[in-house]
Amino acid sequence: MTWTSPTAPERRAILLDTSRVAIVGASANPARPSFFVATYLLSSSPYTVYFVNPRLDSLLGQPVYPSLADLPEAPDLVSVFRKHDDLPSVAEEVIGVGARTLWLQLGLWHEEVASYASEAGLNVVMNRCVKIEHARFAGGLHLAGFDTGVISSRRNDFR
Repeated sequence: MTWTSPTAPERRAILLDTSRVAIVGASANPARPSFFVATYLLSSSPYTVYFVNPRLDSLLGQPVYPSLADLPEAPDLVSVFRKHDDLPSVAEEVIGVGARTLWLQLGLWHEEVASYASEAGLNVVMNRCVKIEHARFAGGLHLAGFDTGVISSRRNDFR
């Protein structure tokens, strides 16, 4: 591995500079990590959250879009839950919509994609969970009772 991920202060700065998050590969299966992250971000973050999955129409009461290009506005950060072989095409789509950050979830590491996206001017975070990082930088204590079955309109801001 030769790619160097952003440091903790750099990841915090990325999250602070983010207002719109798109989750590519969002799942309606409560056992999937993307479902847990989606639920968390909707209930515990200051972000506008969009879901992308061509096989779903809605998720957690929100519309699901077939592609990033179909979103009503460009996301700042795209959190990716897709298999390794899909990452090059996802990176092209992320660049194409004008996002600022490509965030590959835990277990995803693709140095060629990271280099490509970085050369296109994006922040790239790999093998990190946006939910874990947000909770970490938000202090986490107020989230101890987080319930993945409940979506509220309350948004916590860690700014």
